[in-house]
Amino acid sequence: MKHAFLALVPLLCAACVSDRVGQARAAVEPADFARLRALQGTWKGTASSTKGETFPVDVDYRLTGGGSAVVETLFRGTQHEMVTVYHCDGRDIVLTHYCAAGNQPRMRLATPGEKELVFEFDGGTNFDPKKDGHMHVGRLEIVDADHVRTRWSYYSGGKLDHDAQFDIARVAASPLDKVDVKAAELERLKALGYAGK
Repeated sequence: MKHAFLALVPLLCAACVSDRVGQARAAVEPADFARLRALQGTWKGTASSTKGETFPVDVDYRLTGGGSAVVETLFRGTQHEMVTVYHCDGRDIVLTHYCAAGNQPRMRLATPGEKELVFEFDGGTNFDPKKDGHMHVGRLEIVDADHVRTRWSYYSGGKLDHDAQFDIARVAASPLDKVDVKAAELERLKALGYAGK
C-alpha cells in the first residue's frame, strides 16, 4: 500500500502544478488567443494568390506545450509543408512562421479583434527583410466557428510581392477525436491500481 501511495505522489504533484499553470495562463491569456485555441482540428479549402494561382489546401491546428501554443500546419507531408506557431508573450500574441523558403519570420499581433487578427512583421531569422522574400503580414479572419480566411503578405525587396489567401472550412471530427483523454488516463491508472476505484 505504501508503494502504491508513493507512486501516486508524483502524479498528484503534476496534477496540482498543471492546474495552477492552467489557472495562471487563463488569468493572463488574451481573449484573442482563446479564439486561436478554438481552431484546433482539421480544415480543408482553397488557397489562391494575387499571382493567379489556385489550389486545394489542408490545414491542421493543434495545441502543444500544455495548451500554451497553437501549431498551424499547412501542406502536411509535402515538400512545401510549413508550420506557424502562435503563443502568448505576456499580454501580446506572437507567431513564428517556419516557411518553405527556409526562413522564420516572427510577427506580433498588431490589430486584435473578435473577427480579424492582424499580425505584423517583428523580426526573424535566416533572411534580410530589406531584400529577401519572406512573409511580412498575416491576417486571420474568423468568419464563424467553422470557416476561416487567412491572408499572408509576402514581401521581397522590402515591398509587397504578392498575397496568398486561404479560405478553409472545419472538417467534422471523427468519434475518436471526442475521446476524453483525462478520463481515459484515469481509467488506465485505476486499472494499474494507482487511483481509487
